[in-house]
Amino acid sequence: MSATTAPNGVDVAGRHPVADPSKVSNPYKPVGDYISNISNFKIIESTLREGEQFANAFFDTETKINIAKALDDFGVDYIELTSPVASEQSKKDCEAICKLGLKAKILTHVRCTMDDAKVAIETGVDGLDLVIGTSHFLREYSHGKDMAYITRQALEVIEFVKSKGVEVRFSSEDSFRSDLVDLLSLYKAVDKAGVNRVGIADTVGCATPRQVYDLVRTLRGVVSCDIETHFHNDTGCAIANAYCALEAGATHIDTSVIGIGERNGITTLGGLMARMIVADREYVMGKYKLSKLKEIEDMVAEAVEINIPFNNPITGFCAFTHKAGIHAKVGIVIFDPYHFKRMPLGLAAILQNPSTYEIIDPADFGMTRYVHFASRLTGWNAIKTRVSQLGLEMSDDQVKFVTAKIKALADVRPIAIDDADSIIRAFHLTLGEHPEKNMDAAAAAIPTA
Repeated sequence: MSATTAPNGVDVAGRHPVADPSKVSNPYKPVGDYISNISNFKIIESTLREGEQFANAFFDTETKINIAKALDDFGVDYIELTSPVASEQSKKDCEAICKLGLKAKILTHVRCTMDDAKVAIETGVDGLDLVIGTSHFLREYSHGKDMAYITRQALEVIEFVKSKGVEVRFSSEDSFRSDLVDLLSLYKAVDKAGVNRVGIADTVGCATPRQVYDLVRTLRGVVSCDIETHFHNDTGCAIANAYCALEAGATHIDTSVIGIGERNGITTLGGLMARMIVADREYVMGKYKLSKLKEIEDMVAEAVEINIPFNNPITGFCAFTHKAGIHAKVGIVIFDPYHFKRMPLGLAAILQNPSTYEIIDPADFGMTRYVHFASRLTGWNAIKTRVSQLGLEMSDDQVKFVTAKIKALADVRPIAIDDADSIIRAFHLTLGEHPEKNMDAAAAAIPTA
């Protein structure tokens, strides 16, 4: 046993058990599938395109540059920007970000027209994401073109973009409400024309994971190029849909920070990381700087004037908070709900393997788990850890007794950490005054209000 591990195999920093990775299998990793890209995917980060469509979003040039640099440092493969045709400032911002020399490739998202493509090429981007609506809703009520026209237009613009030596992706809009035969015929034509990727977009957020899997797997049998996917979250399926798309053979996933975008937004960057690290921790850890996630989310949340949701994957303030007694047999940091802050109390013993109630190791993201013990749901193991943190000594029976008193008070009114500590200290003090350890006498000294 190393000096950094406790007898139960958990390291002293409170992380999950230390083991030889070559000898440990991941029970949550999908069964191997020759077509799956769970362990080989790329992220197209669209906070600076899709995210600009969020209700509160207004990114000035400095903010855009800061977000782009942060995403690049995190390790995203592509950064997608608002169309330079949208406004004069959008064009200038696109040019400015292209000149930053980032490792990530810079894309811009434009309509599948020659005019848009020419303007976009001039900004210096690494690639163009072409899009045109293919559902009967968009063909009838948006651009009014039939599939024959769409195909001719796509092939013309793709040829032009390829002649300029930049990447090109062609995507249908509202893919899941488009006719499957029309869709596959169009994708087959643009694949033959040499696009780098074809895109599937769940523009209205109507798709289910099963529908996604079926469509992507079918498309995988029709095209040889990469497949990009874009999922809106109107029905809460964006992350699940992205995961199923990768299982079915997709190669690229569109994300935005905190999921911001049109209406309810799209697949969240952090949520996708949470899902993917469970599937293949080695791949995700080796490619992305997960410890930077909270910093990026805080930056974007401040820019669009929203709070990080309490249940946000990884960074929500409840993400690694344990409250129920049967869960909270761990102890490193406690949480004070009345001051809305996490209070470090030093390194405490890990009483059980954290994997019992955590599928994700918070340390992988630079986060820490928390034990919320000042409530009616607390358990005596959590109180025992708190007693130790306070430098006090009590037997297990005494800890169980004082735990019952804390729970009784919490049944009457909300309690804070100070309330729980007062009960613990008062009980312990009275125990000291009664060498016979008369718990009844000690109990009489416990505050009740």
